[in-house]
Amino acid sequence: MASEAVVTETAPSEPQARRVVYCGVCTLPPEYCEFGGTAKKCKDWLEKNQPDLHEKFYSEEAVAATLSTLSLDAQKRAAKDSQKKEAKAAAAEAKAAETKAQAQILIKRVERNKRKYVTAVSGLEAHGMDLKKVAKEWGKKFATGSSVTKTASGGEEVVVQGDNSDEIFDWVVDVAGVPEANVECIEDKKKKGA
Repeated sequence: MASEAVVTETAPSEPQARRVVYCGVCTLPPEYCEFGGTAKKCKDWLEKNQPDLHEKFYSEEAVAATLSTLSLDAQKRAAKDSQKKEAKAAAAEAKAAETKAQAQILIKRVERNKRKYVTAVSGLEAHGMDLKKVAKEWGKKFATGSSVTKTASGGEEVVVQGDNSDEIFDWVVDVAGVPEANVECIEDKKKKGA
């Protein structure tokens, strides 16, 4: 029995969980941010939120130590690859900003029956909005039915019961931060038919 007591004392206690930090931009651990498409943004985020880890991975000594293990040709290729990745990320960011600036949001007021209207809003996804969340929020805000439907062209739009086009215009400009020039209100009559 005495020998059993000694064994349990020398045995390691239960393993402790490691605390892992994940990048706020690409959601990978900081060691793997370079393999994501947003290395520059990740580096800036790390510098702002985790200065000790930024120092560990991006200080002059850390970069020099990493490069010293590579051959001369590999160092040249690594430098070339990093420049390519940075240029590609910058181009993708510029393209995304350009498409967001050009994206139009259409707010259509469609007549259903005599004095009944439905407001259909399309183009929200180009501005990074989740359509289901927006539909739910508008349903609560305007106390009406609101849903996401597919359009004939293959896209999706948010349909809100009632004539809420002015309120939706104000919400899109104020809350979502979309410029007024990118929001267009259209009045539409639904065709009679099957």
